[in-house]
Amino acid sequence: AGLGLTLLTPLFAYIAIRIKLDSRGPVFFRQPRTGRGGKVFRLVKFRTMVQDADDQRAVLRERSGAHELFKLRDDPRVTRYGAGLRRRSLDELPQLWNVVRGDMSLVGPRPLPLDEAHLATDHFADRSVLRPGMTGPWQIHGRSDIPFDDMVRLDYSYVSTWSLQEDLRLMIRTVGVVLGGRGAY
Repeated sequence: AGLGLTLLTPLFAYIAIRIKLDSRGPVFFRQPRTGRGGKVFRLVKFRTMVQDADDQRAVLRERSGAHELFKLRDDPRVTRYGAGLRRRSLDELPQLWNVVRGDMSLVGPRPLPLDEAHLATDHFADRSVLRPGMTGPWQIHGRSDIPFDDMVRLDYSYVSTWSLQEDLRLMIRTVGVVLGGRGAY
């Protein structure tokens, strides 16, 4: 992760300039997420939405009827440049910092926002025994196109059968998924 951050510095600088030219607000988006053992950490991403996007979240969730995983295909909060970052998953690259800090792993269960974490109940709550990952089964099986219950099941299955071999397989498959852009919005 540290090597990745170093090698990607020129790309990070370019993206930062483009974000600042596209819309008002900070370059990075930070959001509390639930990590290993339920510990809360601040996930870092490139900002792809308007500055007050979190303030609009509750209203949009209510309008959309979403009760669990809140992802809108045509989210009005996404900026023009942010949409391109999302399609290519470049907004996720700053999470390498979360990996260096020990909050996340390269591969693992999806780090859930605090308003969704309590929905993973019963034995599915065991998904938090591993560090959340930048990629994992949810990402390679369709990302935002996967319903919340299926995502939690995929993560639970991953956690209960974890192996280094599976992590390597998921990282390789992530490359194809990212290049194809399936489920990225």
